[in-house]
Amino acid sequence: MALDHSQYHQLADAVLDHITATIDDADLDLDYEQAGNVLELECADDSQIIINKQEAMNQIWVATKFGGFHFSYEEGEWKDDRSGVELYGFLAEAITKQGGEVIRF
Repeated sequence: MALDHSQYHQLADAVLDHITATIDDADLDLDYEQAGNVLELECADDSQIIINKQEAMNQIWVATKFGGFHFSYEEGEWKDDRSGVELYGFLAEAITKQGGEVIRF
């Protein structure tokens, strides 16, 4: 599905809002800081996961200590371009892998 500029921002902003709200509701050693299109998650081991909106590509990019991943909106979900894995499941796994915390989005 090709997203127009407005649809992309609405969907991507909803993702960032959902991630921060879920972290706020969880009792974890997981902090975040948001500045504009960038959301930085700080794990318990002081490593970071960076999530940012890539407007030009209509994607959400996620940088972890084990690689960079690009997610596109397809069939109602944000999916990794290479593996097809869904964003929220990937992010939960990345947080566990990096910081040892268990969270569900």
